Amino acid sequence: MSHLLPASKTFRIGGMAKSRLLAELQRNGIQINAAGFLLFDHTGFTTAAVMSTIGTIECSVGDLGFTNGATIEEIHRRGAALGLSLCPLELGPHLRVQFLDQPEGALGNPPSRHCAPPGSVTIASASLTDDDDTPKGFYLRKIHGALWLRGYRSGPRHTWSSADRFIFCDSANIQRTA
Repeated sequence: MSHLLPASKTFRIGGMAKSRLLAELQRNGIQINAAGFLLFDHTGFTTAAVMSTIGTIECSVGDLGFTNGATIEEIHRRGAALGLSLCPLELGPHLRVQFLDQPEGALGNPPSRHCAPPGSVTIASASLTDDDDTPKGFYLRKIHGALWLRGYRSGPRHTWSSADRFIFCDSANIQRTA
């Protein structure tokens, strides 16, 4: 690649049970879609007992070198080749609570189906299962002033647009705090 990825930002994760994390989302007025609740209910979605600080890097699929888009496997593989790692699933809810000033994504954009909505950012994380009925992960969005934590479904052959944005973990910037 001829350009550098954006600077790392840090966020806290861990130290909360799922029920407390849900209460924190509610306390902050954050909306959750049905797929997001399915992820919270899944036994494979766990939270760390110990709080950590994780460095993250947000980039577009195009920033990863895919000007014509890419599948999720290609996106994850390129991130790994650049020294990035997949995020724990719990980063989505923690990040949503800490990222309250996300720009509006819906204004002036048509509704979207079967693609990442304008202004959204998807957490790069491993899927809980290969089952198509189980949502694959979380994305963050602000719609008409409301902050959302949304679960999404996407098949392995889906091509993400070069403009779609992902958050990866910066492997070099993880620190246990308690």
